[in-house]
Amino acid sequence: MYRLARSGGSQKLLHWVSGRAAGWAGLLDGDGTVLHGVTRSADGTGVEAAALAREYAKKLPGLDARSFSFDRGTHTALLFPLDGPPDAAAPILAVVAPRPLPDGLAILLADVAMPLAMCWTAEAVERKRRRVDLAESRSREAVLHLLMTGQLSIAHQVAGALKPNLPDPVRVYVVECPAGRRDEVARICVELSGGRSWIVRCPVYARHLILVVPSDASAAEQRLGLRVAEAVPECVAGVSEDVPLADTATGYRQAFHALAVARGLPARHARFGSAPDPAVAAGAAGARWADGLLHPLLTYLPRRSQDPGSQELAATLTSWLAFSSHATQHLKIHRNTLAARLRLIGELLGLDLNRVGDQAALDLALRIRATPTGSGRTGRDERAARPPLGLDDILGVPAVREWAAQQLRPLTGPGTAKNSADPRETLRTWLECEAQLTASADALGISVPGVRKRLTRLESVLGRSLLQTPSARYDLWLAFRALDLAEPDAAR
Repeated sequence: MYRLARSGGSQKLLHWVSGRAAGWAGLLDGDGTVLHGVTRSADGTGVEAAALAREYAKKLPGLDARSFSFDRGTHTALLFPLDGPPDAAAPILAVVAPRPLPDGLAILLADVAMPLAMCWTAEAVERKRRRVDLAESRSREAVLHLLMTGQLSIAHQVAGALKPNLPDPVRVYVVECPAGRRDEVARICVELSGGRSWIVRCPVYARHLILVVPSDASAAEQRLGLRVAEAVPECVAGVSEDVPLADTATGYRQAFHALAVARGLPARHARFGSAPDPAVAAGAAGARWADGLLHPLLTYLPRRSQDPGSQELAATLTSWLAFSSHATQHLKIHRNTLAARLRLIGELLGLDLNRVGDQAALDLALRIRATPTGSGRTGRDERAARPPLGLDDILGVPAVREWAAQQLRPLTGPGTAKNSADPRETLRTWLECEAQLTASADALGISVPGVRKRLTRLESVLGRSLLQTPSARYDLWLAFRALDLAEPDAAR
């Protein structure tokens, strides 16, 4: 019995007891609910036996007895309340077996009660620990979601009950863990960071950890991603630039892109290369354009109180642009709910959300509004007094053109000479085919694995993620469009 208790816990003990009794064995709570039940009888009467045990478990508290035996038909029910901690109700051990009962069964049940009670208590503590861990994990996930949507004050309020305090400025890490070892890697990250990092289990990718680390960390902590990759051979880490806490979403995108590069490096670690942000380069004109584009969405009032409002729809759009269909996991909503919200958003804005061009425009507009320079809102009178701006007007801003040229400059490096696998042509075709691999393969005249291989190779060249979301496809579409407007022939 004690060997089974150590190796398999209450389930194994009940299985063994059921075999010794040639019947049904289980644990029930005071109202007769079966917590665990096992049957090894040959007559297939497990359901009836469990019902009999439930019936008499309800009567046991009023009988003022330490054990109870009852005969019905050809079976006998034996019930033994287990000992438990004073602050918790202990379960009842019940065995229903055919008569005649095996010799010594009652004594055997009295003996098994102690190790079974010990197992149950230990398992109850473990269940509570898991619930606490899950609650903390969900709370940290909620704080990260608030940071990603720019709701700093609420994020600080929720984070106040957790440790450590939210740092500012921060450096964001995305760590890709070996399958099934995310919890272990999370503990290693806690130890390596000295408990100063915010560690969140990614709600979208089951193998990812997101770390928000103070940017004023020591030299050892600044090498956290490299140290994690060294400590766990299959880990891969990407790290962002130092960003304000309000720009956590930008830091996450940078770290995710760096992760795509790190997968192809021997050190399995990469830091995001410095690059301007189109949301900043767009300036005041970009802020005015973003306000005009998003105005129908941001001023939307639902017909019914239970329908999503403008803030919820904007958060849905942001999540979908970042994670595509995985937004259901990020937002904890059903795929039909996501589809209905996206249809409504498309109708409000008059855009086709299936087109990469429209997606890129919305992504840029949301990023502009999320930047400090784009936070100044223009009033209705001011919008009416100025002529409306289009996306092409913003892409014609000199600073945006410089950003676009820098985005595509790696495609003209020494290792990317023009040939039948011209990287610009591959990217253009992929974007014109709405980032669909099958359509791109048909247009390029190669196989789908061939397109995937080219894009994977270009991830290392560009230092950005293409195939996994968050993807750089929006920035690349905008860059191509900006250079097309500036020099239609040179952009080709």
